[in-house]
Parts: sequence; structure tokens; C-alpha cells
Amino acid sequence: MTRDDTPLITHLAGRDEELRLALEDLGLDRYLAAKRLLRATGTDWGLRTSRSQVLAVVAANSRAIESWCSEEPEDVDARMMWARVLTQRLLNAHRRGLSGQDLVNGVHTVWAACRAAAERWPEDPVPYVCYLALAQTDIDQRFPHSPVHWATPADAMLPPGPWRLLNWVNQRDPGSREAYHRMLQVFQARARGALDFAQWVASVAPEGSALKVLPLYAYVESYRLLRQRSQSVGVIAYWATEDKAHYARQALYGWFAHADPRSLSLLDLNYLAHGLTATGVGQATAVFEEIGNHVTPAPWIHVTPNPQWWQDDFRSARRRALTATSGRR
Repeated sequence: MTRDDTPLITHLAGRDEELRLALEDLGLDRYLAAKRLLRATGTDWGLRTSRSQVLAVVAANSRAIESWCSEEPEDVDARMMWARVLTQRLLNAHRRGLSGQDLVNGVHTVWAACRAAAERWPEDPVPYVCYLALAQTDIDQRFPHSPVHWATPADAMLPPGPWRLLNWVNQRDPGSREAYHRMLQVFQARARGALDFAQWVASVAPEGSALKVLPLYAYVESYRLLRQRSQSVGVIAYWATEDKAHYARQALYGWFAHADPRSLSLLDLNYLAHGLTATGVGQATAVFEEIGNHVTPAPWIHVTPNPQWWQDDFRSARRRALTATSGRR
């Protein structure tokens, strides 16, 4: 069997085996594995943030966290996860069409849960990341959910947004990956300033930071929207520009070349692999090797003419990258 014939793995937990076991437990309405996982994660804020985000995706469809909070109401991890779950449920409802006063009331309910979690462990950045996630539902400045969502940035070239919330996260976990992605989602929801924000973040992020990849997320979303509006968008015409190639190279040499392999996000790796191949920069072999078969549907599913083809597109891009490397030997 060739490498391209091996099954692709798309599990939410990626290569995190402990997280996978906790997700299985949550799917059975049990929380003990998630409790143990969060205890073991401790104050590794980046890992706590990423693991709790994935846990909430599954827990939002179960009653496990309610049971945990009921049995251990003072537990800091239980309260944090309750804020996570309520945030995820509200975002799900918003995507299904929840709006108006019902949405605002829901946001205020989740704020209360976030505030309770933050009070129990003030150093924990996760409740503040949840505040940022809620800001993406606040899209009309004429009817704001909260003034804090529309603060003026220090840089006049950037749009108003939840900058104070981002600052609160940075005080606890500087350069939090999820926090900056949530900010990007806010600007994407408002259809204003997303690319400017992503490019600015990449320019100021330190070497080795996953935030160097952020512009590639912004480009994929712009491309997805263009395809949604018109089927005439050409793949090559969109991606074959120097600005996109520049940020693909910056992510490769400014992040991937210096990052600790243990901290690499599979989603970031897949965005980088796509960016390098789509722009023609190349040099993607090591990135695909790091991905292995733990592929993420995004960005591939957003850039293919037919979402059912996304795995074929991933395999094709990987094959081209590996073939190019073999040809140079």
C-alpha cells in the first residue's frame, strides 16, 4: 500500500491520545476523564486552552459538565468547562439563526458563567478567551451587546473591536493562539478588517509563534467567500500573488522552522501545507511529514470545488510536495 492509500485520520483530538479518551468519555455523558486531563494539564495555559476548546465541542452535546458542576460546584476546572460549554452552545445557536434580544440574553447568561469561572481562578486565561468568542456574535455597532466589544485600538489603522478583552487574555497568556483566532473571527463576522488584523499580528508575533500562520486563515476565508459568491474564481489567479506567498514563507520560516514539535497545531500545519502548495512557494515536504495522516478538513474543504473532494485534494498536494523533493535528490 502506498502512502497516499493509507487512511486519513480526522479525529478532533488529533495526536493527543489523552484528549481522545476524554472525548470518548464525554460522549458517554461521563466527565472523570476530562477532569483528570485538566488536572494533569495544570498551568500550561496554551494546552489548557486548546484542550478545553476541543472538550467543549463534544461536551456541548452532552450533560456531563452539568453533572460535574452539580457534584463539585467549587471545582475551578468544572466552572471553567461550564463557561466553555455555554459559550459553545451559544455559538452553535447563533450559527443556526439565534439573533436579536434572545441572542443578547444568551450572551449575558454566558458572561455570568465566564465571570464565575474567572473569579474562582483569576490567572486562568480561558474564561477571557470565552468572552472573546462571544464577541463574534456582536456584529452591528448600532446595537452593540457591550461597549467593550467595540473598543478603539491603539493603532488607528486597525478596526474597533474587543481589544480590551484581548489585553486581558494577554495579561494571563501572552500571544494566546485561540485569543487571536477569536479576534480574527470577530472581524470576519463583521466583514471588516480581518486581513489587516491578521497581517499586523503576523508582523509583530515573535519568531516561533503560531500567530505567524494567521494571515493564511484570513486568505482561505476570503477565498471561500469569493467562491460562495461566484463560481468563476480561479484557483491560480487568487493564490499566485506575492502577498500570499510572502505570508506562506513567513509562516514556514518564522514559525514552523523554530517551533517546538510538541506544540504544533495540526490545524496550523494543514493551513501552512495548503498555503505553501497553493502559492507555489513549495518547501512543504517537512510540513506534510509532520502532519502524517492526521489531517484536518480545514482548509482543504474550504478551497475545493466540491467539498467531497477535499481528501483527494490533500493527497494530491502532498504527492506533489513529496515528488518535488524526490526530484531534487
